[in-house]
Amino acid sequence: MQDAYPTRRGESLEPFPRLDPVVHSSARFRWHGPLDECALSRYERDGFLWFEGFFGRERVEPFFDELAELSRDAEAMAADHVIKDPDSGELRSVFSMHEISQRFSNLTRDPRILGMVQQLLGSDVYIHQSRINDKFGFQGRGFDWHSDFETWHCEDGMPRMRAVSASILLTENNEFNGPLMLIPGSHQYFAPCVDPTPEENWKDSLKKQRLGVPEKSVLRWLANRGGIEAPKGPPGSLLLFECNTLHASNMNMSPWARSNLFFVYNSIENTVQKPFCGQKERPEFLATRSAIEPLTMRDVPFEPVLVRRENGVAEHA
Repeated sequence: MQDAYPTRRGESLEPFPRLDPVVHSSARFRWHGPLDECALSRYERDGFLWFEGFFGRERVEPFFDELAELSRDAEAMAADHVIKDPDSGELRSVFSMHEISQRFSNLTRDPRILGMVQQLLGSDVYIHQSRINDKFGFQGRGFDWHSDFETWHCEDGMPRMRAVSASILLTENNEFNGPLMLIPGSHQYFAPCVDPTPEENWKDSLKKQRLGVPEKSVLRWLANRGGIEAPKGPPGSLLLFECNTLHASNMNMSPWARSNLFFVYNSIENTVQKPFCGQKERPEFLATRSAIEPLTMRDVPFEPVLVRRENGVAEHA
């Protein structure tokens, strides 16, 4: 397969406009989803949508009990899909949460979220990756600027830009505890990176990302064009961001933890192929390859009923 988005070739390449649409047209999904044209245009322009207080606190608090139970399981804590902070040894990320937790799996099928994602991607979807990211007070490390798609394309073989990440806040995200920062409009350009990918790069990159980071001159150019935004809000807030939107976060210097759920929806028409970096495939918990089936809403105890539209999103009874 021809590489539409060459990166990590050992040479500096100029950023170039994306080759894929941002909102994927589909008569089945575009005109029957919960997002109106205002919200679709905002997503196309900025590369993300922010919904403060999307869920109530009671919907997300039970996840802390599951994390506490996981942290007491020595065997589980030693698994590859559990990533510890290299400084403190505390939990940094737990992957494959939709397979570990039935509550998490149900959340990925929430009709409001699933409806929006299907509308944006113009197709049925499946979970490419899921995780919880934790930043403990006074010690949680940050994440350098990167495009998720650049990594998923290079290291996993995701062919095109047709995926959406959903981030649900488990704790308040404020200006002090390392909220996610995004560069609006950066998704319109693909920013190739320089250094080639070594074998099993994922073992280091999940603790500290060194590869897949665009050059500073490119980051400066994109940030000068679009600025930087850091959505902040209470537990239960929802961020949807396009797979090529550049994002990062600072170290948590506050006494307050910052914990977020992430799940990545990929189009069923965009399943991963062989990694474009030429290395062997990463583990299944980082890139779903087997038993791919479209997500349905059948496991959710209620069906969406559209009753009115406000701020671009359909409300439900």
